[in-house]
Amino acid sequence: MRIFIATALTAALFGAAPALAQQTPAPTTPQPFAVGPPLGVTTDGKTTPISSNVKVFGSVVSAESCVYDANRKLIMTINRGAGQKEVPNDAWVSLHNPDGSVHTPRWIGATRNGGLVLNQPFGSAVQNGKLYIADSDGDTADGAKRVSVVRVFDMTTGAPAGQFVAPESPWFNGLAVAKDGTIYGSQTGSADGATPAKIFKITADGKVSAFLEGAPLSRPNGVAIDNDGNVVIVNMGDTAVLTFSPAGKLVKTEQSAQAGSDGVVVLADGTKIVNSVTLGGVSRIKPGKPAELIATGIPGAASACYDSGAKQLVIPMNANNALGFVKVQ
Repeated sequence: MRIFIATALTAALFGAAPALAQQTPAPTTPQPFAVGPPLGVTTDGKTTPISSNVKVFGSVVSAESCVYDANRKLIMTINRGAGQKEVPNDAWVSLHNPDGSVHTPRWIGATRNGGLVLNQPFGSAVQNGKLYIADSDGDTADGAKRVSVVRVFDMTTGAPAGQFVAPESPWFNGLAVAKDGTIYGSQTGSADGATPAKIFKITADGKVSAFLEGAPLSRPNGVAIDNDGNVVIVNMGDTAVLTFSPAGKLVKTEQSAQAGSDGVVVLADGTKIVNSVTLGGVSRIKPGKPAELIATGIPGAASACYDSGAKQLVIPMNANNALGFVKVQ
């Protein structure tokens, strides 16, 4: 009775109740109670338990990427929050200490004051004292068209510091920024090819163009800049780790230990660390050496970042609302 009265009173005071589509419907047939499984990756009916050298910490929501702030020695985690169709402009940036503990639950996004917009971010990068986040506008419940927007924030104050709009792309997945301010964003594309796989380039003055399209791209995801200023791209569709010059020439092809690559980082000695979002492994590719699988069973391993102070890889675990930590020697 109290539930009925509260619902009726709410409707009378504030209008109709939210659509039931936002609630989890009860099953038509009663189901037996079940608990969730421990962390691991299940493929082809087999489960790979998460390896013992991976530590996991929570206090994030649907995080797709992170970056390391070397000045403050903090991990900046990009949280997507609620879906854009459910609660527009709900994303935020949290700060974590190198041990995984929470420094600031909501740094960027504590309020929406100052006209803050951060909708459903994916990749992120740091360059020249600025935090770049691959976001998008639209894709709301009213059917507004989704358009890719790279939002820029000041690393010291967290304040918005501009944006770059790429109207030809609905959204970027991975993101990298060169020293001259050139942005490279991956349009992973759809499995059916309806949305093509591309890498976009945005110059510091805002000019948008297609940097790469077609083979050898195969659902490109992670993007990074290596120590020579080249653009490194990893594919979800195969194991290729591709290095292109700033002019778009393929200069090197390497292979990760697993397909389904999401994130890629390049260390000071040229070593590349690649993680698979589908198979849950972390590949280490030392210069001139084949890939080594150094961690396994990490579910939803999204775009990772490298904590150079603690010499560890930090991996947002997407739907698991957690961060995984892997020591990298």
